Amino acid sequence: MAELVATMVVGPLLSIVKEKASSYLLDQYKVMEGMEQQHRILKRKLLAILDVVADAEQAASHREGAKAWLEEVKRVAYEANEIFDEFKYEALRREAKKNGHYSKLGFEVVKLFPTHNRFAFRDKMGKKLCSIVQAIEVLVAEMNAFGFKYQQQVPASMQWRQTDPVIFDPKKIISRSRDQDTSNIVDILLGQVSNESLMVVPIVGIGGLGKTTLTQLIYNEPEIQKHFELLIWVCVSDNFNVDSLAKKIAEAASPNKGQVQDVLSGRRFLLVLDDVWNRESDKWEKLKARLTHGAKGSVVLTTTRDEGVAKIMGTVKAYNLAPLEDNFIQEIIETRAFRLQKEEERPVVLVNMVGEIVKRCCGSPLAATALGSVLHTKSSEEEWKAISSRSNVCTEESGILPILKLSYNDLSSQMKQCFAFCAMFPKDYKIDVDKLIQLWIAHGFIQHQNEVSPETIGKRIFSELASRSFFVDVKQVQVSFHETMHIGDSYSQHTCKIHDLMHDVALSTMEKECAHAPEEPSQIEWLSDTARHLLLSCEEPETILNDSMAKRSPAMQTLLCDCYMEDPLQHLSKYSSLKALRLCTWSRSFPLKSKHLHHLRYLDLSRSGIASLPEDISILYNLQTLNISFCRELRWLPRQMKYMTALRHLYTHGCPEMRNMPSDLRKLISLRTFTCFVAGPIGSECSSVGELQQLNLGGQLDLHQLENVTEEDAKAANLGKKKELRELTLKWTVGCINDARVLEGLKPHDGLQAVRIESYGGTTFPTWMALWRNMVEIHLSHCKKLQRLFSCDRPFTFPNLKEFTLKSLECLESWWDISNEEQGEEMTFPQLEKLSIAGCGKLTALPEATLLAESYGAMARSAFPALKVLYLDDLESFRRWEAIEGTQRGHIVFPRLEELTIQNCPLLTALPEAPFGGDYGMAPSAFPALKVLILRDLMSFERW
Repeated sequence: MAELVATMVVGPLLSIVKEKASSYLLDQYKVMEGMEQQHRILKRKLLAILDVVADAEQAASHREGAKAWLEEVKRVAYEANEIFDEFKYEALRREAKKNGHYSKLGFEVVKLFPTHNRFAFRDKMGKKLCSIVQAIEVLVAEMNAFGFKYQQQVPASMQWRQTDPVIFDPKKIISRSRDQDTSNIVDILLGQVSNESLMVVPIVGIGGLGKTTLTQLIYNEPEIQKHFELLIWVCVSDNFNVDSLAKKIAEAASPNKGQVQDVLSGRRFLLVLDDVWNRESDKWEKLKARLTHGAKGSVVLTTTRDEGVAKIMGTVKAYNLAPLEDNFIQEIIETRAFRLQKEEERPVVLVNMVGEIVKRCCGSPLAATALGSVLHTKSSEEEWKAISSRSNVCTEESGILPILKLSYNDLSSQMKQCFAFCAMFPKDYKIDVDKLIQLWIAHGFIQHQNEVSPETIGKRIFSELASRSFFVDVKQVQVSFHETMHIGDSYSQHTCKIHDLMHDVALSTMEKECAHAPEEPSQIEWLSDTARHLLLSCEEPETILNDSMAKRSPAMQTLLCDCYMEDPLQHLSKYSSLKALRLCTWSRSFPLKSKHLHHLRYLDLSRSGIASLPEDISILYNLQTLNISFCRELRWLPRQMKYMTALRHLYTHGCPEMRNMPSDLRKLISLRTFTCFVAGPIGSECSSVGELQQLNLGGQLDLHQLENVTEEDAKAANLGKKKELRELTLKWTVGCINDARVLEGLKPHDGLQAVRIESYGGTTFPTWMALWRNMVEIHLSHCKKLQRLFSCDRPFTFPNLKEFTLKSLECLESWWDISNEEQGEEMTFPQLEKLSIAGCGKLTALPEATLLAESYGAMARSAFPALKVLYLDDLESFRRWEAIEGTQRGHIVFPRLEELTIQNCPLLTALPEAPFGGDYGMAPSAFPALKVLILRDLMSFERW
């Protein structure tokens, strides 16, 4: 049936070519002079093919001739896409030359552009264009012979109105449905405490049944977390290389600690090997031998679809996971199909059909989510009946894959293209969502819409795909960088993964265009001439690339290398089709030549050893994303960056050697992300902070060397109007007398969520800092003269603050001025979960506690009712737990505190006492939820 095949996606690629062929730049700079007739023919023929391509894509699922025709359309479209990229680049080159770029580069233009003589360019490109026109004309003739018909397409704006921003996660339903399974397996794992030999427990079930979700529930059970000293999770999938797996296990358990047997030695561990396929028993025995060094009671918990694998690996009988019961499958379908509709608002005729659709899902929550997502976009009984009948294609051999392909085929062409691209990522790969969207934009997958940024459209596409479970494990995580010693130096990152069955769907449409290098040497040629997207996660990627590129010449568009390169790349001219490139290199120089990278839109050199970027990198006029974050040796950016006007995202944080920014950055009018701006000396030729005025920046922004900024420049930066900013770091190298005025001028908008201030020279912060209602994180460090946090005559509330760090504030005496004690009744930090205070030698007390509810006793108080982690270190004057002494103010409590560390507080004599009674437990305690307590170097401490 048609649904057994995922639709081939060609339409979006043709649309990209059509858009490039119609660019105003081509006419403005006359780059197609002498080729006007072929240009007009091509645009007409493209429109003719675009009219019927949707019909052809559907026909390709059951007509081999149509499939072969579409493959040829795709090949020709790729070639045409590259040709029009060359035309566009030539237009941008001429524009830059007109604006004086070449005269400022400082070397002969001929060395950069040996082929850009106008007459030579016209001759070369005329021949290429004629070849494409001829190929297109043949395709149009074949198209007419096939009889493909025009199909009305839903406009993109209408597609968005059918969706909502809710990302549906069926895990809560699965959790309830698997209570008994969770309990059974937990009992098995805990029951082996005296077992001397390593036990292996396989969980077996068909794909999409929820094996991984169940294992996550088990893994996170409090009893399991407490019982095992070490918990490790490794995804195996198709590769079962013993050395690679052993290395992954060791790194997951304890990074940089040596061999797996050393890491596990003497420790009771739980190791999850997720999604195992390999039936080679000798490989399993070799790996198992390395896992036998743990303490007794250690367990390996595996998930697999293959009972044969379970028999080879298991030391106990496999746990066969049964399909989900129909009532839970129905709940998933209804939750997804009707989304936010109340039960009484749901059409009765459609509700009555859900029971029939439940039977199609084979007890699979993934299938239920996929079908429910498809049904959500349909509103009539006829459409639901059609989906129900077309989804009845599951067999023992195919499992739920046909349902997932049906779900994929229901996507818009734009969403299909975006998801199919993800086939280039290996299974279980953790994807950075922002970078993924930037890659989509780099390849032109995001259709232009007036007054809507491509990033916004990309986020909508991602949200819709995630809501349909094409992406899973979507979460916001904090990424800390260990190479920096500054407190609070961590940033939020949006990540996701692809379900392995959904990955199979993507691969079924893009297999010829994606390539994955083997992790170990192989005689089999892995890189084909059709490969366009390549991700390398192997060691010594340059060796593999150099060997393969010597034999092949693929028109590679994406090259992402996760591992460091020790040696240089060769055959550099073969990388000339690249649109997206990520390299990590120890080399101090840029590993490729700019003149071969004219089509590049995305360049990631983060964490590389480069000391400088070449000046000629400024000829990359198409570049949209440049990531040089955490290049620890990088000293400066190219002087002529102002000509890279397509730049949208510039990541420069974590580069401690950088001392200034090149001039005229205000000309980068497309810039949306600029993570770190280093202010150079006043009066120098470099850019000042004021040049940020007209840039509509968002996300993260770090401003360094603020001692070089004047009050006027600070105001000119216009941070208050940058409504998309979420995280702001303000850093001085040394404190100055005008710091307070500069900080006042740098006032951001009140929607900011995180702020980090370092080495500020004022005695207090401006009042506006106390008025942030949306702040989630505040980190203040090395402000040597700071006496009070905020110059206010009353306490105040940070209603959303979750994390607060104070470090090396040597003169800090109090949190704020309080002139009216009665105002101390206000709860100060109602949501704060983590408080860290270190090196504040004059601070005597925590903020005044606020009266809690009667449930903890009439006089119980807390300024931190939600606090979970409290860290106090090197507080020479700290004596009290609240600002006002005396029992008349009531007892102070920390009702949710789980971790408490106090060290180097010589004047502290005791921990707080709590009143008797209340709902927080039988024993009177100020810390009823405490799990971890560390007390060190408390010279005056007398009692608990």
